[in-house]
Amino acid sequence: MTITLHPSTITGEISAIPSKSHLHRLLIYAALADKATQILCAETEAEDIRATIDCLSALGSVIVRNEDGFSVTPICRVQLSQRAKNMIVFPCGESGSTLRFMLPVVCALGVRGAFEMKGRLPQRPLSPLDSQLENHGIRLWRDDVSSTKLQSAKDGSGVFLHCEGQLQPSENYELAGDISSQYITGLLMALPLLEKSSRLTVHEPIESADYITMTLDAAEAFGYKPPINRNMYELRGVGSFTSPSRVETEGDWSNGAFWLCAGAMPHGDISLKGLRKNSSQGDRQIYDILDKMGVNISWQDETIRIKEAQRNSLQIDARAIPDLIPVLAAVAAVGNGTTIFQNASRLRIKESDRLMSTAKTLATLGADIKETPDGLIVTGVKSLKGGTVDAHGDHRIAMMAAIASAACSEPVTITGAQAVNKSYPNFWRDLESLGKKVVKEA
Repeated sequence: MTITLHPSTITGEISAIPSKSHLHRLLIYAALADKATQILCAETEAEDIRATIDCLSALGSVIVRNEDGFSVTPICRVQLSQRAKNMIVFPCGESGSTLRFMLPVVCALGVRGAFEMKGRLPQRPLSPLDSQLENHGIRLWRDDVSSTKLQSAKDGSGVFLHCEGQLQPSENYELAGDISSQYITGLLMALPLLEKSSRLTVHEPIESADYITMTLDAAEAFGYKPPINRNMYELRGVGSFTSPSRVETEGDWSNGAFWLCAGAMPHGDISLKGLRKNSSQGDRQIYDILDKMGVNISWQDETIRIKEAQRNSLQIDARAIPDLIPVLAAVAAVGNGTTIFQNASRLRIKESDRLMSTAKTLATLGADIKETPDGLIVTGVKSLKGGTVDAHGDHRIAMMAAIASAACSEPVTITGAQAVNKSYPNFWRDLESLGKKVVKEA
């Protein structure tokens, strides 16, 4: 799909969509609980969430969308043990969260599985999570669809990661803290399912502590709170979690950041509802970063109001907030001075090489931006010009280009604009509701 955005400001009032990161966790804990759970959640059709639902459904959980959110009937372990004699296919699509969360869970359940991976997902790292699983009773191997009898649920293309065996409890699980926090989350979800206790040690430095906190908060909502001693998690084996019956999904700071940055663009004025001040989501830092940039931003009751003001340069450490870098680069592109983004090398292994795709996209639109090995250097200009850019198969690049269009004197055409479906399928509709003229082509 191709989208053309004509010059106009982005203003108005909007509500944050549900947090994809939080909802992944709630769905998995609910499917592993002792009874049904109602997850309160506004409408979401994100492809990543659909992947997690499809994988949980493959294990036997029944997840039904209703007017309040999702009704989740947990996995029946007796029925699963009968079905587990056969290989079960888990369609992960392009969702790294789904794969990294579900792989340890499936291994803890002792299921023979084949995880179908699409797009760049087969190239995204699994080490050292894979070695931790292999050191504790699991055999893993890969093949592509041409060498297997398994058929894709969609188009028959992709790579399969196979797992076989029974994950064993141990006091010797360990992971580095400066890798993906999703590996840590996967083991925090999986190890309590075993009959005996385990210990997970996470070595410092820990780069994504907020996402680990989000996992622990979700676990506590389902009655599980492990003792923690100097980054050692004592994970008692309980078999299943305790459903709270009802639990609510937070608003999404990661996707809400695009609307906040829209308010920071020339002539922007946005009121954003539905975010929690005390959220454990790491991307809540967007509020403080924009404030330091000199943008006019404030809480008004439960709403964030943000208006264009003088945008100052900063030096931004991206270790804990990599997903914010593309859209913050768009804000910095029409600011004052030079903004430096550092410690963002993990962006090279996302849906696209996000350092390359951010720099290429904004440069095409007229920004003064340079790529470094682990970041970006952005020198602000008065305005951008516009042009035709590609989304690089990346939802955050498509949305970044849309926000950057607010500073462009000419139309911005985005090819591959359907990439937003990964996390925010209604993004173009919501952008249009904020005054942007959106022209779609098939």
